[in-house]
Amino acid sequence: MLRINELKLPLNHPEPALREAILARLGVPDADLVDFSVYKRSYDARKKAAIVLIYSIDAEVRGEAAVLARLKSDQHVMPSPDVDYKFVQVNKPAPGTPRPVVVGTGPCGLFVALILAQMGLNPIILERGKIVRERTVDTFGFWRKRKLNTESNVQFGEGGAGTFSDGKLYSQIKDSNHHGRKVLTEFVRFGAPEEIMYVSKPHIGTFRLVKMVEQMRAEIVRLGGEIRFGTRVDDVLIEETGGVRQVVGVRLADGEEIATRHLAMAIGHSARDTFQMLYDRGVYIEAKPFSIGFRVEHPQSLIDVCRFGPNAGNKILGAADYKIVHHASNGRSVYSFCMCPGGTVVAASSEEGRVVTNGMSQYSRAERNANSAIVVGITPDDYPGHPLAGIDFQRELESRAFVLGGGTYDAPGQLMGDFVKGRPSTEFGSVTPSFRPAVHLTDLATSLPDYAIVAMREAFVAFDKQIKGYYKEDAVLTGVETRTSSPIRIRRNNDDLQSLNTRGLFPAGEGAGYAGGIMSAAVDGIRVAEAVAIAMAAK
Repeated sequence: MLRINELKLPLNHPEPALREAILARLGVPDADLVDFSVYKRSYDARKKAAIVLIYSIDAEVRGEAAVLARLKSDQHVMPSPDVDYKFVQVNKPAPGTPRPVVVGTGPCGLFVALILAQMGLNPIILERGKIVRERTVDTFGFWRKRKLNTESNVQFGEGGAGTFSDGKLYSQIKDSNHHGRKVLTEFVRFGAPEEIMYVSKPHIGTFRLVKMVEQMRAEIVRLGGEIRFGTRVDDVLIEETGGVRQVVGVRLADGEEIATRHLAMAIGHSARDTFQMLYDRGVYIEAKPFSIGFRVEHPQSLIDVCRFGPNAGNKILGAADYKIVHHASNGRSVYSFCMCPGGTVVAASSEEGRVVTNGMSQYSRAERNANSAIVVGITPDDYPGHPLAGIDFQRELESRAFVLGGGTYDAPGQLMGDFVKGRPSTEFGSVTPSFRPAVHLTDLATSLPDYAIVAMREAFVAFDKQIKGYYKEDAVLTGVETRTSSPIRIRRNNDDLQSLNTRGLFPAGEGAGYAGGIMSAAVDGIRVAEAVAIAMAAK
């Protein structure tokens, strides 16, 4: 099999043109092209009137060796790399070894559990929230009726925070072992559309994620895994011998203890009580940078035209996204994060008396607004103190937002023009906010620290130079976005992925500070599962 990269064709090319382009690149007759498939398809939209599709193709040809020899100077033609997943080869654990325990059923936890189950290691998976369909009912109930279930919401429950997101399946992590391909392959097996295997920015959307997560759960159970919902881990049991700390089990909220010497903590970035418990047990934790800001809504049609010009609305291109950054004069970086084309802004609270936002899209990305977090980077220097000080900082901002929104879980909001000019907003313009329960117009100047407000006011004007029309007077800002990533990192060794000071504890995924999104969390889950399997096989 040959891999052809950088094969470029016009956006609206006829179907036969792709085969013709492959034949031309390889210089072979049609009869010698046995078969081909699209490995990846992206686009170049720098010239809006002449957008180009860029393909990577796997092609089966007769006389492959001769073709490769003839094209050895063409850096874009090569043997197709082997991207199939290879399980780590380890011995079976010794008889009597306690089963591994996985805490959390977000993308990371699900993949830790799936890989362990596929290796015959029968994991026990503990999830504080509910199964995904019950969780969905609770979440939509909060959005409609303002009734928050602190154990079942956007943050907690089967599928993790990624369930109520855009379902993006791409990241910028290094992935030399092709673990990302394993993730996509499994997602397709469990019901995701096959196009995620080849489009450049694959996504699923909330409703499809629900069905997919259910299928993953069923497979884990079929392979010998055990999954418990409504089961919160309140303590990690640690024994110390000769100065070495070793996990020996967990204690649940109902007092039950489960023995294990291999504990994967795949908790999300909002498991604040669990962070506190681990810190109290002496597990090494450090503060890390994260970002704070607002959700910003524009008409999706505006973003489509800005990005694609006359090709706006093209089915292949879909709803346009964007990625922007501005380095403000006060030294702060302001940038877009988790951009959701054709989506909605959602209430993502998990604690009473606090308001926090996130973004979500369905697979169709057909809602009228585009939304993105526009956030300012901050570091532990902005919230000095103990390693969990970032959580206190988040809580303070979310409590402010609750008050500014009227104390009813409505979110505080402001029009972009009013925010930049420092005046309260009193009525909406052409952009209707999508946040539910509702957006309460106010002045967002007190919702974030002054350095963030100053930097964002400057950035919104500057962004108009990157995306013409971005500085739109009646675009809607909704506050606050505080959970862009975990404010802590549960440090682990680079080689065996175990906690720096607690053997048998495997910090994993976004909550532990090692991922940022569905794909990177799932990939980290695979790596942690491999590390657990190796540790269990060690004599």
